[in-house]
Amino acid sequence: DFVCDKRGERLYVQVTYLLASEETVNREFNAYDSIRDNFPKYVISLDELDMSRNGIKHRNIRDFLLAEEWN
Repeated sequence: DFVCDKRGERLYVQVTYLLASEETVNREFNAYDSIRDNFPKYVISLDELDMSRNGIKHRNIRDFLLAEEWN
């Protein structure tokens, strides 16, 4: 959904309402399959349970927006 660039740093962000089905989980996390760099990759949702996998970080939207740093 979003790529954030600032002074040579990059951050990838996929946003979804909820990761309520396996189809949604696969769609959001698999969106990063073709990206081969080592910049941080996030899936953001309203879910409270951390569903991070394969180096891709899952964060609750509130926690993500209030974070001091995202790396």
